[in-house]
Amino acid sequence: MYFWEYNETRALEWAEEYVRQKRNKEAAVIGAVLDLGNCCDLLDSKYIEVVAAYYTLMKLSNDTLGKPMPQNTDVKGDKHKDKLKRELDCAVIEFMNERIFTIQQKFLKEGHTNIKLFDSVRGAFMEGGEAFPGSGIQRKNHIQICIRNPNNILGFFLPRKEVDFVKMLHDEYERKKS
Repeated sequence: MYFWEYNETRALEWAEEYVRQKRNKEAAVIGAVLDLGNCCDLLDSKYIEVVAAYYTLMKLSNDTLGKPMPQNTDVKGDKHKDKLKRELDCAVIEFMNERIFTIQQKFLKEGHTNIKLFDSVRGAFMEGGEAFPGSGIQRKNHIQICIRNPNNILGFFLPRKEVDFVKMLHDEYERKKS
């Protein structure tokens, strides 16, 4: 299950686009309390190196089998060419998790292992075109989390509407002044 980290606005934009593509009737966003557990955090260089190593193993495996590597591609209508269809990235992460699982199971049969499966994967995605001319900031930047182990979803909630704190204080000040 995928989540946007602290970005209800971007999550709702994605849901509304999904509806526009006639895949669903109504857009909605729910909140969740997550425990990332053993996280393959792609904002941490050591995990980027781990995933890169598994890419190399997958490429060697695919080359041996004469199987082409998946490709990240653009989504129809994406004027920014952000390669939003990330089939290569997803395939490498799935390949990595399958290999880790296989190794873990082998050692478990022997009665011991300290090899852990990833409960989650966390990554930053830069997309949507520049926020203003010449900017390195893009309009749809977000951090996305994939929860692989459903036990790491601790709960769901309906996000509450934020209170305009400054307006609330101003109104209170005006009431007290009167």
